[in-house]
Amino acid sequence: MELISRFSEIFEDCIDYYKEIEDEAFKVTEEIRCNPSEWNNMLAHGDNMKFMKYLLNERDMKGKLRMIYIDPPFFSKATYDAAIHLKSVDDRKLSPIKYFAYDDRWQHDMTEYLKMLCRRLYTMKELLADDGTIWVHLDWHVVHYVKIFMDAIFGEDNFVNEIIWHYKSGGSGKRHFARKHDTILVYSKSKKYYFAPPKEKSYNREFKPYRFKGVKEFKDDLGWYTMVTMKDVWNVDMVGRTSSERTGYATQKPEALLERIVEGSTQEGDYVADFFCGSGTLASVAEKMNRRWICCDGSALAVSSTLKRIYSKNASVQVLEGESADTQKANPNVKIEVFRDSIAGSDKELMIIALKDYNLGKLPDGVDKKGIETLKLVQEKDPLQFIEYWSIDFDYDGKIYRPAAIFSKEKGVVKQSCEKLMPVATESRICVKTVDIFGNCIYTVI
Repeated sequence: MELISRFSEIFEDCIDYYKEIEDEAFKVTEEIRCNPSEWNNMLAHGDNMKFMKYLLNERDMKGKLRMIYIDPPFFSKATYDAAIHLKSVDDRKLSPIKYFAYDDRWQHDMTEYLKMLCRRLYTMKELLADDGTIWVHLDWHVVHYVKIFMDAIFGEDNFVNEIIWHYKSGGSGKRHFARKHDTILVYSKSKKYYFAPPKEKSYNREFKPYRFKGVKEFKDDLGWYTMVTMKDVWNVDMVGRTSSERTGYATQKPEALLERIVEGSTQEGDYVADFFCGSGTLASVAEKMNRRWICCDGSALAVSSTLKRIYSKNASVQVLEGESADTQKANPNVKIEVFRDSIAGSDKELMIIALKDYNLGKLPDGVDKKGIETLKLVQEKDPLQFIEYWSIDFDYDGKIYRPAAIFSKEKGVVKQSCEKLMPVATESRICVKTVDIFGNCIYTVI
């Protein structure tokens, strides 16, 4: 009862906070395949509340987002690990490296958690289009409280659905039924929201034909069925351990889940956003389904994971960084060598840029004991394994990094050199960006 008595205070706080919070500058640090005359997707590193204010005040995005999906912390009072698998060294199979990804143990109480989330929901309403929907992904810890606040912020008449995502993974207990579902709350901003739910198979009783007049029936290996509007209980598998989707990021959500959301709530070319983007599942799905996207996260690891994921999709994206974004403290070091070979009778030379060595520097907090042993062995025997991806800007202007060549790790191996024909005695500055398995980033100007 004590928490319920604070609901009015929490709601008033989110309105006051929205009005009082000051803008923060977000600068573009990287552009990938960007065209200045066209829309470019955005990936921001920084406080998502301040980024949303930036979108409202500096990017004219008020009322532009057709769909917002968020997967915020669940108030689970737990810490979450990610896992990294490195290839064998000297024929020795290496233990996976488990390390701290993010903390869902709130230093304060439920009131402070709800204030954090409600402030952001209130701001998201300003960004949401009149015909848009917002999808908030939670579980049993707080979904009942958050639904009350969404009724207050968006209007209880604008409640659309409560989606139950059912999956097989997860643990079980001896004192409760196995908890095998999350809840996604869906609200609109007005009654004219866009909605185009996918269809699904509904099998006839005993898999036999009904032969009702005007009802289309189909048959597959199981039997006869009709196509109906998708129900609000979704059976979608978690991302498997061997799936090509898997990034190792804690609490990663499957693309199949986001595909249903994007398909049902948007059309090609629409703006979609995720302000707790994690490893970038929405960005990946939006790129595949031809939607324009905006993502943000406060973790450098999340941003680097998202970038790697969308590199291969030929996406255009601006990377932005907030003034108060967490910067790396690991102090890693990379050794890069450059070789030049002249070509007889040509005004060009062959330039070879090669990775030679890498040192992780300070390890992130929370690496387990076996993981530390693995890191020490790889550091000694094969340190270039630590590089998750690297890229090269052959004409760096000293302000915005624009990579022309990108090399991601595939099956545990990353390409270690790049060849390019360059004009002899060019005045262009070359910049190499390396990103390691923990999201640490180094820019090296040649």
